[in-house]
Amino acid sequence: MKDIFLLTPPFTQLNTPYPATAYLKGFFNTKGISSYQMDLGIEVILALFTRESLQEMFDFAFENDTIVSENAQRIYALKLDYLKTIEPIIAFVQGQNQSLARQICTSDFLPQASRFDQADDMETAFGLMGFQDKAKHIATLYLEDISDFIIECIDENFGFSRYAERLGRSASSFDELHAKLQEELTYIDEITLCILDEKLKDIQPKLFCISVPFPGNLYCAFRCAQFVKVNYPDIKIVMGGGFPNTELRSLTDARVFDFVDYITLDDGELPLDLLWQQLSNPSDVVELKRTFICENGNVLYKNNSALKDYKQEDLGTPDYSDLLLDKYISVIEITNPMHSLWSDGRWNKLTMAHGCYWGKCTFCDGSLDYIKTFDPLTAVTLVDRMEELIVQTGETGFHFVDEAAPPALMKSVAIEIIKRKLSLTWWTNIRFEKSFTKDMCALLKASGCIAVSGGLEVASDRMLALINKGTTVEQVARVTNNLTEAGIMVHAYLMYGFPTETVQETVDSLEMVRQLFEAGIVQSGFWHQFGLTAHSPIGLAPETYGLKPIYDEISFADNDIQFKDKTGIKHDKFSFGLKKSLYNYMHDIGFDLPLQDWFDFKIPRTTIKRGFIQNCLQAEEPFISKSSAKIIWLGGLPLVSSYSKKKKGISREIFEMSFHTKTGTVDVSMDKEHGEWFLDILGRLSINEDEVFTFATLKESFEEEFESFELFWYSKPINILRENGLLVV
Repeated sequence: MKDIFLLTPPFTQLNTPYPATAYLKGFFNTKGISSYQMDLGIEVILALFTRESLQEMFDFAFENDTIVSENAQRIYALKLDYLKTIEPIIAFVQGQNQSLARQICTSDFLPQASRFDQADDMETAFGLMGFQDKAKHIATLYLEDISDFIIECIDENFGFSRYAERLGRSASSFDELHAKLQEELTYIDEITLCILDEKLKDIQPKLFCISVPFPGNLYCAFRCAQFVKVNYPDIKIVMGGGFPNTELRSLTDARVFDFVDYITLDDGELPLDLLWQQLSNPSDVVELKRTFICENGNVLYKNNSALKDYKQEDLGTPDYSDLLLDKYISVIEITNPMHSLWSDGRWNKLTMAHGCYWGKCTFCDGSLDYIKTFDPLTAVTLVDRMEELIVQTGETGFHFVDEAAPPALMKSVAIEIIKRKLSLTWWTNIRFEKSFTKDMCALLKASGCIAVSGGLEVASDRMLALINKGTTVEQVARVTNNLTEAGIMVHAYLMYGFPTETVQETVDSLEMVRQLFEAGIVQSGFWHQFGLTAHSPIGLAPETYGLKPIYDEISFADNDIQFKDKTGIKHDKFSFGLKKSLYNYMHDIGFDLPLQDWFDFKIPRTTIKRGFIQNCLQAEEPFISKSSAKIIWLGGLPLVSSYSKKKKGISREIFEMSFHTKTGTVDVSMDKEHGEWFLDILGRLSINEDEVFTFATLKESFEEEFESFELFWYSKPINILRENGLLVV
């Protein structure tokens, strides 16, 4: 028995839990409130993809005469092969029985349907020895074939990471979703609610909290709430999460409260804490925070509490207990190493800072709390939490799910990780800003950073200024080059159809993207068409950006706004060509093809010079260090020797230092006096020391004994060490 049941309804990622319930459970731990969390999505998938369930689905499809397409007929004809292999494949993608990889990689072990027709060239993608990843990709295609069969023959709303998503998208009215909830349970519904019922009988909570992150969770969230209302009427039900936070701020339809008792907005900790106080002590008067309720058939928004939201440092460490961490499924949908981070492997999810430190992008929900309220953790607290999670989960991989991780905090976190001698892996989302120097990127890599994703958006300086991105294409090129040279993969979010964007700018943006991929400084990307949202600066003043909004009457969801672009350009016609070209560029194919070849309609020639990005990279950056910049040495102490060297009859004592790196040896020589001073100072520059040396203090120390610090600092020996672990950050 637990006080609170925290639920993520089907479906989100297969490979790792969505973190909202873990964050809330960690918070409730600090309050002494007992809670249980459940990722119902992964439990439904595991129940669905068994030999017994697959046999039932084949029988169901046959009896209901739903096997129509040639693809479905083929899968049904090969049902014995699917029944034989389904459970070994699920075990394999859960990380068990890895020796099966070689079998999977043979051409006749798994049955193949239409997904295999779209498969990449395996040898090109994985080489001769990439058995594990190749097998995981083949297993993913196999599971997607079964998913296609389920969608066609069993339940049209099914999807591995979403269910009935259409019902949650732009649902200004509750009518369609409400009507769907009055229909008989689907095949997937029955499995879902059976699993939920068993857990409710065991947990017996007083408060049932449903976190709805995406439109693809909404239908199942209401189905679960409906089930609890009918079968467990004493349990109070509250809904929150990303979808209500962005979509349900204008809610007026009282029918919603036939399914739930409360809907909370924005950070859930304080609203849920107050709700729990109200439920635990009904006689006390407890003012609510950002909470919708229904009284006498009217939807009311209660936000009377004067209490301020909890600071990030007071929320506790996320708690992933209760979740089936060893049962998640790792898949590789496309053969791109950056894309695989989202679907392959289990990641502990944390947040460096609440909100966005920039918060100025005109397409972003800047008026909402999750963007506008910036509240960073300290590096020490964050790394403390990382260590707690390593102990709790046994996993050393971290995904920081920030809107944009603050560079200064990233630097401090990297230093703290290295100081504690932790061996871990992490990645996050960033802005491509000038803080990511070559040395900064080397520091991040040394701490375990393997990848970043960031918004390039429209690769046009005019568009970037209109977006208020605070970057330029040249700056993005330099930053992505620094990241790539450090060994950090880069994924770029790309946008087309931004207000006032011309056809020429779309074509030029594609050419910029082509050059970035050809230069090898961006490894992955994704195009999406601009969407107008109600809470963005553009959504709040669309006419300013040349848009004519088309407003619906809102009683349920209010976020996506239909609009007419005064340019009259039909931007959606570019979708296929942009995505096809990008897919090829990600596979190092098609760089020499004219841009026209990606489109089946006439486009103008690009105005971007063919070597634009290369010229950006070749232009010399000013080699000037700020006086406040930290000087850090990542390496160890060298082996030292000295010898005399005569030149033109003058004897000089040479101080030679030999540094062993992970991959080789670096030798540098200096005059003995400089060398002895530098050797003494080098130990104090070590990242493991508490003493902080800035460029100014280093210069001051040098000039106490010598002259011309600049000549020393920009000398060949120092330049060699700057390439091998002597960092200015």
